[in-house]
Amino acid sequence: MPKAKKNIIAYVSRVPLEAVVDIRAWEKETGEKYRIMLIENSVRKLTKRQSGASLSGVDIVLSLDFDSEDSLQEGIAPYQDQLCAISSRVESYLADFIKIIPFVPYLHTPTPESLKWASDKRLMRRHFKIADSSLSPKYTLVKSAEDAELDRVINKVGLPLIVKPTNLAQSLLITVCHHRDELRKAVKDILKNIDKVYEENGRTEKPRVIAEHYMEGLQYSIDAYVSARGKVICCPLVRQKTGHDIGRDDFFGYLQSTPTALSSATVNKAEDVVRRGVYALGLRNTTVHVELMRIDNDWKIIEIGARIGGFRPQLHRLSCGINHGMNDILVRMGKPPVVPRRCKRFSAAIKYYAKEEGEIVSILGLKKIEKLNSFHQIEMRKKRGDKSVFAKNGGGAIFVLYLVNDSRAELLADIRRVEATVKVEVD
Repeated sequence: MPKAKKNIIAYVSRVPLEAVVDIRAWEKETGEKYRIMLIENSVRKLTKRQSGASLSGVDIVLSLDFDSEDSLQEGIAPYQDQLCAISSRVESYLADFIKIIPFVPYLHTPTPESLKWASDKRLMRRHFKIADSSLSPKYTLVKSAEDAELDRVINKVGLPLIVKPTNLAQSLLITVCHHRDELRKAVKDILKNIDKVYEENGRTEKPRVIAEHYMEGLQYSIDAYVSARGKVICCPLVRQKTGHDIGRDDFFGYLQSTPTALSSATVNKAEDVVRRGVYALGLRNTTVHVELMRIDNDWKIIEIGARIGGFRPQLHRLSCGINHGMNDILVRMGKPPVVPRRCKRFSAAIKYYAKEEGEIVSILGLKKIEKLNSFHQIEMRKKRGDKSVFAKNGGGAIFVLYLVNDSRAELLADIRRVEATVKVEVD
């Protein structure tokens, strides 16, 4: 009987379009052939569009009951000898990935425990504190908005502080608090909305709220590949600006740009902190997304996710020719990722939120920004008549804009032109 080919790449719960694009591009470059599998959780009842099951290029769709070990074992068993890698690209579905791992014992995967630590900010902070307390700020759980609880939180963490859910990404329900009244309001608002936002984002964990000391500095992030033996290969640093940085009362990720103008010595320090954080969580066989704060010449970890970061496949492809999605698969195959030494272009992603909440009446200036020299692509997330809701209240962006240019100065100039041109009117 002929030996089965190990050429199935499996994704848990969702296949992003860019993952299919990256794999097909690798096939053209190398001549290798792969089949793409989606292992979807039938309990979640996602539409084909939400899960990616309807994407052209998805070859196999397994719809399994993730609450049943029998369903998982029976469904995966026929493909055991054909699977070459398995990945989870969405943080909301890491709980599904954890359930799958015992049934793919001969693939390179992170440990279930390390994924739990990386997807819960309280557990993450605990392991950072044990391994190296200098990695991250003080923190504590927040149980209520009662006076005694607020006193305890302020005494332990100090002001200013950030309040956030322990299991959400994309800056949802994050609030900066500079005094007690802001803290009380923030905690009340989060506790009021947290169950709904967890449900909307597919989180199955128990909703919890954490407070941590607010760090004042410049925010950056790095995606890195972690091998089975703990070798960490970093992608170029990305400079991040939040809504808070541009004067908004919201903490959404407004602007991401790469590569940076930092010195090699400064970058090396950041990469060393990334390695220490990865080791503290025991992560392996995975891509990690690490958010960092640079305070003077010191680096602190905001958080680590066991996944590819938002917009990274596009940004690293535009700037450096990195096939980020395929590198994520290569490291899960036990193979070295391909990362060029130099980047030839400069790219940016803008996640645009309106200045006010309410019904969107008009979105002006889009035609003008499409004529900019740096314009690459725009993804519309909302339209006229939809609701504008801040990220701190659980809302999403109106659009995401990608820019790329051979000149860093010209890219920065076009970013300013976008800021001056786009106007969103809200009723």
